[in-house]
Amino acid sequence: MDRSHLLANISLFESLTREELVALSQGLEEKSLESGQTVFKQGDQGGEMYIVMDGAVDISVGAGRDAITVASLFPGQYFGELSLFDGMPRSATATATKPTHLLWLGRDDLVKFIDADPEGAMRILSEMSNRMRKTNELMSSQVSRNVVLEHEEQLTFGERIADKVAAFGGSWAFIGCFFAVIAVWLLSNIFLPYDRPGFMLLNLVLAVLAAGQAPVIMMSQNRQETKSKLLAENDYQVNLKNELGITNLQRGHAELLQRLALIEKHVERLAR
Repeated sequence: MDRSHLLANISLFESLTREELVALSQGLEEKSLESGQTVFKQGDQGGEMYIVMDGAVDISVGAGRDAITVASLFPGQYFGELSLFDGMPRSATATATKPTHLLWLGRDDLVKFIDADPEGAMRILSEMSNRMRKTNELMSSQVSRNVVLEHEEQLTFGERIADKVAAFGGSWAFIGCFFAVIAVWLLSNIFLPYDRPGFMLLNLVLAVLAAGQAPVIMMSQNRQETKSKLLAENDYQVNLKNELGITNLQRGHAELLQRLALIEKHVERLAR
């Protein structure tokens, strides 16, 4: 298998040229794990990025019963890419959930690539900047909107009339008026002595009413479907922002626990 294709599927490296991907892929090494074996633990020193070739890996935060699985990764997916650049301790634990085969790239190999190809390094940094910019825009923007009100403000005069007609046609007021007109028509044909509209005309009026009302109701239903799509899209944006916020909170919580552990160790050393 051409390992450069695996790197091309990673967002950090997707802007690299074919030659640069081949050069970077030379540093990839293989690693096999059994089910339940740990790739790295939360707090371990970072410095490698991993690509799942076969099997599956769970990323979790915390330990023991308090552990929370934040992601499940399968062939073609990757993790630990940020440690290539900062070398900071791991903010989560990675565990193989089945026999797993990984490819990993070390920080030293990335440094060699950067030294040999500064232009490729700039493309990687540009990609990281774009990702951070998009995340900042998403987190800083207000995604919860009154999409129904925005949609209604864009309606034409004819569409507003269609909605009002459809709303009245589906109300008890319309049903009451309808039966009242039918009752008056029937009584006038039965009891009034002078010439009166016949039942054939009533049949024609009802047919015209049904034929005219049907497309108006369909127009209104189409706009209701549009509103539902807008609401679904808005819900997706809100959920995505919440997910990013929760992920950042989990990472912050993990880093806080790491720092507290370091402080406790330092206090114990001072106490001795």
